[in-house]
Amino acid sequence: MSGPLRITHTPGDRITVTEESGGIDLISYVYRPEAAWEAPKPYIHPMRTLADNVVTDYRPHDHRWHKGLQMTASHLSGQNLWGGNTYVHGQDYLRLPERVGSMAHLGFDEVTAEGGRAVVVERLSWRHHDGTHWADELRRVEIHDVERSGRGGVAANGAGSWTLTWSSAITNRRSEPLRFGSPTTHGREAAGYTGLFWRGPRAFRGGRILGPDGEGPGLMGTQAPWLAYGGELDGVDGHATLVFRHAPENDHTGAGGAHPAHWFVRDEPFAAVAPSFAFHEELVLAPGDTLSRRYRVTVADGAWDRDRITAHLAEHPW
Repeated sequence: MSGPLRITHTPGDRITVTEESGGIDLISYVYRPEAAWEAPKPYIHPMRTLADNVVTDYRPHDHRWHKGLQMTASHLSGQNLWGGNTYVHGQDYLRLPERVGSMAHLGFDEVTAEGGRAVVVERLSWRHHDGTHWADELRRVEIHDVERSGRGGVAANGAGSWTLTWSSAITNRRSEPLRFGSPTTHGREAAGYTGLFWRGPRAFRGGRILGPDGEGPGLMGTQAPWLAYGGELDGVDGHATLVFRHAPENDHTGAGGAHPAHWFVRDEPFAAVAPSFAFHEELVLAPGDTLSRRYRVTVADGAWDRDRITAHLAEHPW
């Protein structure tokens, strides 16, 4: 059963999407600029399950620039649109404020909610630390497939799942290529984070990582069409599961080719997932070209196993 959605827009600050039948604020999309050191950019926090459990973290003590779910660029032609210190091979992480850029909100082309779907379409400018305009982004965030259910052994009121689809089209406006990289492309092992990045709540440390053919933190750096992270909740008896999924068109290597992205995933010292598009190798975007990516995140109450995840994805094809 799918419930209607409502949007509340606080101009200059955030957009909140509420599932009306249960009165649950599923997401707040915050576009208010924050500290320059944290590479200002829009983000989603809090993100909640239908049982009203928060499944994102915000400005944790270890990485103040980790904010819920956000699009990032840890290494971009010498700039850091990730936030905080910048990784430099042989010197570890250095405080280099002149490298910390931003993704600035320009305006919304659509903010709508009809029935069981909410849509936010935003225009952004990706900028060098000095304010120089480097790229345009057209971003589309959709909330849909809101389903209250007791399936999967979940019995609590409000239990069920909902899905967020995040689409980004990033166009290079420089006269030279944009080089998307990561700490791993710059020499640090198993640190290929960049792109869409989720930081889980502190209670999710040591959670369960599942893929189509494997399990555990050893899935770091592997390729697969989806990856799930399940954690136990503080404050209530229960679990939540997030399922991250690539869109079919993200695979630009042709029929039978491997997906170009690799999963960045950690369960210690914190919970995090990113479908990195520059894990092992840089992604080079020529002047005027556009990098388009689409992802889905299903937010579910309960500890979903592989069979439950596979069934859900089959029931909700792209």
